[in-house]
Amino acid sequence: MIIFYYSYMVLLFFIMPFLLTGIVRKIRAMAVGRKGPSLLQFYFDIQKSYIKKTINSENASLFSELAPILALYASILIWTIVIFEWAPFILIPFFLALNRFSFLTFAMEGASSFAGMASAREILLSVMAEPSIILMILAAQSHIEISNTAQGVLIGVLFLALSFVAILAELAKPPFDDPRTHLELTMVHEAMILEASGRSLAFFEMASAIKFSSLIIFLIKLALEHSKISVFSLNWNFSSDFFILPFSIILSIIVGLWEANSVRRKWSWIPEFMGLTFIAILVLGALVKLA
Repeated sequence: MIIFYYSYMVLLFFIMPFLLTGIVRKIRAMAVGRKGPSLLQFYFDIQKSYIKKTINSENASLFSELAPILALYASILIWTIVIFEWAPFILIPFFLALNRFSFLTFAMEGASSFAGMASAREILLSVMAEPSIILMILAAQSHIEISNTAQGVLIGVLFLALSFVAILAELAKPPFDDPRTHLELTMVHEAMILEASGRSLAFFEMASAIKFSSLIIFLIKLALEHSKISVFSLNWNFSSDFFILPFSIILSIIVGLWEANSVRRKWSWIPEFMGLTFIAILVLGALVKLA
């Protein structure tokens, strides 16, 4: 049983970033009436970019070559913490900051006006989202268990919904950004890596996909850890982790539908909304403990 469990977790480790990204793209396309790419198209895109030569600006420093590797390294560390839990979750914000630092520095070295605007937006989103994510991590590290009462379930669902909003902000998903537009004036992550090409682009894209998978599965683990869903399992020691795959697929489908049907809001709206989200997560976290 233990061998099967670890084989399952290793399989998740390697396939989930490609699978979840492919599901989001497929569902987003189907929701607007298009056939969309195959679920493995993201893997082929990464492979195609990886074999191409990287072209950097003449004025770029050595960090333009190191930034993609550093971003991928930080994302992989987050991914290993979430999947294998070899370190406390409180380390995740530090590696998120390292990932963001790599993107921002690469963008600023290119001296592009579009990258500069995207970097400013990225910093705004990180300042707004990270306090809420830290609260989520503190809740994940606690031993709070949601009660079976109607009030406990309602509070827990609201807490997870607001945590999902914080993750959307961290990932620059709608309504905080709209990756469907492909306009430099509106993009965040995409505009920061406009100067990336070849292997550097593959590393950046892979880092973003791993970051997306990490935060999605972290939210699922948060729900599984503090609910009593394991009561319905087969009394295996690791049984709750077997819910990760189906729940992550469902959540990716929701993200794809959300991206297809949501629009980006004004940037002046984000600080107030994320401030209210932080306060609501703080209050709901206390209520979960009391419930």
